[in-house]
Amino acid sequence: MPAERAAPVESGRPPRRRRLADQDGLLAWLLLLPSVVYIVALVGVPFVLAIAFSLSDVTGGDPTVDWVGLRNFERIFADPVFWRSLRNTFVFTAISMLLIVVFGKVLANVLVAQFRGRWLVRFLVLLPWTTPVALSTITWLWMLDSVFSPIDWVLRHLGLLQTNVYWLGRPNLAMASVIAVHVWRLVPLAAVIMMAGLLSVPKDVQEQALVDGAGFWRRMFEITIPLTAPVIAISALFGAIFTFTDMAVVYVLTRGGPTNETQVLASWAFFRGIEGSDIGQGAAIALFLFPLLLAAAVAILRAVRRMEVS
Repeated sequence: MPAERAAPVESGRPPRRRRLADQDGLLAWLLLLPSVVYIVALVGVPFVLAIAFSLSDVTGGDPTVDWVGLRNFERIFADPVFWRSLRNTFVFTAISMLLIVVFGKVLANVLVAQFRGRWLVRFLVLLPWTTPVALSTITWLWMLDSVFSPIDWVLRHLGLLQTNVYWLGRPNLAMASVIAVHVWRLVPLAAVIMMAGLLSVPKDVQEQALVDGAGFWRRMFEITIPLTAPVIAISALFGAIFTFTDMAVVYVLTRGGPTNETQVLASWAFFRGIEGSDIGQGAAIALFLFPLLLAAAVAILRAVRRMEVS
């Protein structure tokens, strides 16, 4: 006869409770909770308040919120400075993004090269990004001063100038100066992001192309740029966000002048809402940043998805 199987022995101990680290669902919510609270507190609540203020007549002297409907939007549509600020915002963002992507790509290629003192070059490249924006912009304000500009002094001693240029006093030069300072600030960030993309390109692909006789420019446009295109697009997205919503450079350098020629939506919303105490109208102007920036972000992210699929 086959031996009878022994019945399992009951231990009598209660089942062990699952640890927190083993509860994936609960752990996921606990890890996401700080980010959710941060977004709701610092993004969601101010956004809802901005919508409420844009539909009210709240001012700095009278904080009571009275419903006025779309009156603030009608007022800003009739304001020529708003349309000039909107135009300047697009010009400022488009030119800055083009220069940031181009110079960031060039600088990233320099940073991944092998040469002595590379760590010092990387430190100097990151310095504009790590320096507080107000401090670095004040330095540029002195360098572009209409009387004591060291740039003008050097150009005069080289015989390239007869008198001072007045960088911040002429409309075209003022906008060019603001764009140049902003590009100087953001190129290091774009370069670091693109450098990470360049380091992810397989070396065997580059070596095979080199063996096949491909030159530098052919490898650049047929291998490096296509393989790093998603990373370039992400750096462009970050640059667009920082550029579209930035007012620090404009505020410190020109305060929107001369005659509002360098005014952008972010700075004009600040001047109208905070310095002008018309909080309702300032909130209405600031709300225009959201749909424009959202459309740009969606377009860039869709382009990145198509690049990854192809």
